[in-house]
Amino acid sequence: MTREVLIKVIDLHKYYYLRGGVVKALQGINLDIYRGEYLSILGPSGSGKTTLFNMIGGLDKPTKGRVLVENTDIYSLPEAKLAYFRNRKIGYVFQTFNLIPYLTALDNVALPMIFAGIPRSKRVKKARKLLEQVGLGERIYHKPHELSGGQQQRVAIARALANDPSIILADEPTANLDLVTGKQIINLLKEISINRNVTVITNTHDLKMIDVSDRVVYIRDGKIERIEERQVVELHGIIIDLSSQ
Repeated sequence: MTREVLIKVIDLHKYYYLRGGVVKALQGINLDIYRGEYLSILGPSGSGKTTLFNMIGGLDKPTKGRVLVENTDIYSLPEAKLAYFRNRKIGYVFQTFNLIPYLTALDNVALPMIFAGIPRSKRVKKARKLLEQVGLGERIYHKPHELSGGQQQRVAIARALANDPSIILADEPTANLDLVTGKQIINLLKEISINRNVTVITNTHDLKMIDVSDRVVYIRDGKIERIEERQVVELHGIIIDLSSQ
């Protein structure tokens, strides 16, 4: 079955001009990302994976090359249209949660819908439903300091889903979580990818992400080192990684 290409990265370069030289963060990245897949970007510090992640999300302009989302070159858009694109097409999940401390979970989730022009009654109804879906139906009026790290990340995931995005970008989503909670968040993102046909892209050092990834892109020195398909089957309770056979 032919998979639909949602994101197309074409000959992407990003250079940072500093005193005494040029840092080539990305050097000719070409990558197709499919609708509904779970893709993890891995690489050592300074490899360029965060730069690639930001480029896909429309957060930083390339020096050269293009990023096409649903056949639209996002960096050809005027700034206002690019902002609108980010609001409607992409949900962001950050390692530091980035919740507004004086707002309740409900209001944090509803916030992106304000910028999308959704009426208050619909915002509240949808935010409540999303929080219920991530297991926080009884915490909707709690503020971030009243929630655990895992609960705060669940709020952030619900907020990322507020405008029904095609893409969720998760930047080190388990970095500030313990092992068990991190695994729960990984599984939640995987469920969202499957159930909503949303493309989930993670920028991570967490090897647990590999277990649920459809593909893993390894970045080194601003270039794609390799791409692995992760094909796993569960047999009598044992996970067998077919890609290593």
